Order: sequence, then structure tokens, then C-alpha cells
Amino acid sequence: MRFIIPADHPSLPGHFPGRPIVPGVVLLDRVIEAIESDCGPLPPLRLPQVKFLKPLLPGQSASVELSGEAPRWRFRVLCGPEVLASGEIVAEAQATA
Repeated sequence: MRFIIPADHPSLPGHFPGRPIVPGVVLLDRVIEAIESDCGPLPPLRLPQVKFLKPLLPGQSASVELSGEAPRWRFRVLCGPEVLASGEIVAEAQATA
């Protein structure tokens, strides 16, 4: 999944004034969107491992790569060949009544 965070995204003014970078939580939101586009709505999630390696700037094109299958996925967020973030997302088991 490819995406671009526009310069007018509401999270950018405070992150950081004068040199905005896309917050990690926005990148993670795109990772979850990529998983949900394949699997549908997800139950509560855990993120046992996440590493942010390089910043994404507003207007840059990035992509999400996924591997694995429910309930555990590994992900990488890339800007061209550079890895910006990587980690693991685990869907919690749904409680039954």
C-alpha cells in the first residue's frame, strides 16, 4: 500500500515547528489500514515490537510491506528503498460471551 501524508495533515503543526515530520502513530495508522484492507476490521491490537529508524517528511511517498497472516503480521514502512519503521502487530483473541 502506497501513501503520502500531505503538508496540511492535522498532526504536523506541533510535530515539529519549523521542520515537520510525520509522527510514528500516523505511520502505524497506515500499517493498520493496510492490514484491514486485506483482512477486514481488526480486534484490539498489541505492538510487541516497533522500531522507527528514519523520519518521513510531509509530501514524501511511502509504502507499507506486510508479511504473515492473522493474528500476527510483520511490517515495514519504506520510502523508496529506505526502511523508515518496522515491527510486529498482533491481533488479540476476541472474547466470546
